[in-house]
Amino acid sequence: MASAIRPLSACDLDAFGAELDALRARTVAKIGEEDARYIRRVVKVQRYMEAAGRVLLFASAFPVVGWLLCWPLGTLLLGVSKILENMEIGHNVMHGQYDFMRDPHLNGKTYEWDIVGTSDAWRKTHNFKHHTYTNVRGMDDDIGYGLLRLFPEQRWRPFFLAQPIVAIVFALAFEWGVAIQDLELGKYLAGRKSKEQLKREWTPVARKMRRQLIKDYLVFPLLAGPFFLPVLAGNFVANIIRNLWTYTVIFCGHFTADVHLFSKSVVENETRGHWYWRQILGSSNLRGGKLFHVMTGNLSHQIEHHLYPDIPAWRYEGLAREVRAICARYGVPYNTGRMSSQFAQVVWRILRHALPSRPARAPAIDALPA
Repeated sequence: MASAIRPLSACDLDAFGAELDALRARTVAKIGEEDARYIRRVVKVQRYMEAAGRVLLFASAFPVVGWLLCWPLGTLLLGVSKILENMEIGHNVMHGQYDFMRDPHLNGKTYEWDIVGTSDAWRKTHNFKHHTYTNVRGMDDDIGYGLLRLFPEQRWRPFFLAQPIVAIVFALAFEWGVAIQDLELGKYLAGRKSKEQLKREWTPVARKMRRQLIKDYLVFPLLAGPFFLPVLAGNFVANIIRNLWTYTVIFCGHFTADVHLFSKSVVENETRGHWYWRQILGSSNLRGGKLFHVMTGNLSHQIEHHLYPDIPAWRYEGLAREVRAICARYGVPYNTGRMSSQFAQVVWRILRHALPSRPARAPAIDALPA
């Protein structure tokens, strides 16, 4: 259960928003060549890691050494390269963080990432819906992704009794869940979406799925000739590694114990300061070193990402110190902790709210602060 919070007055909210706006302006003024060098370096490392991983998978055909060393190392390198492409490159590029470079390969509007889901669908469900309406019930589809009950304010149904198992399957197949999220299959099953509309929306998704399946499970394994199966298995496990890591980071950033849920009324006449306030209350950070932050796509700084989604993510670590100080001045909770602790809270939510439960307080933060 999220802890109680001290409401801010309208004047305090305006001042709070002004400080966060000023921090944003100071940071935007610094964006330039240093950021371009950073992302180009990450792209280069990711490509080298992917190439090395695939070469090692091909070499896994050799007896003993290949099986005991090349296959696990190649699979791990390929999995890490997929994490980098998915999180530090793809996710951040699609937020427009590097559009200032005018690089066609790093264009936020056209970048297509290496998962079965389409980038266009992600830009709609994530960039627009989730970041605009963070944790607003009925508007943010990322609240449980239509599969999980993570807050007592969500209506309980017998289906949720199975959610501990559903959560594990969802983690293993996370890219597939992301791929079909925008299809809103629940609306179709409830008769609120026509078969023709679903077919139109399904076509680009099916095309992307087919492309990814052919690349990972046909083209590269076929290049290995008679050693088709070890390469296919390596690609499969690498995708699982990426799915599990991405799921863990995202859930730790959104579903810890002190994250708050909001009702639709909060977005009516919402001010800039209140929007910032809501983003902070709806997000959680993860503590760790520089390599850890890179491997999370800097979504270990989920609070800063929700405040400034279009600022290059590698800058979030520096921003976090100032954001935390601003929050302290206004008495706004700043939720951060180790991944082990944060993920334990996520697991608690999954297990607790699989069973019927009621809010211990008001059903959500229902109105703007006075």
